[in-house]
Amino acid sequence: MQSPLVKTAASALIAYTAHYLTIKAYNYACVPDGIQGYLTGLITMGSPLCQIGMKLITNTEVNYSTLCIMGISRILIDLL
Repeated sequence: MQSPLVKTAASALIAYTAHYLTIKAYNYACVPDGIQGYLTGLITMGSPLCQIGMKLITNTEVNYSTLCIMGISRILIDLL
């Protein structure tokens, strides 16, 4: 049976992976690099797909941060 710390670390890794992949997809689809991306971003960032992507980025960031804080808190509590 895995320890709660290992499960928390695995959950944080999954949340970070989802966050990273969402950012890469958002960057590719909504705000590509270069001047063309700058110009097309004015139009594409308002699309429903890009808005959903931004919400996913925000939510996965919060989840990842929460899991990191929970893991650190768990380590500190175990040391007491």
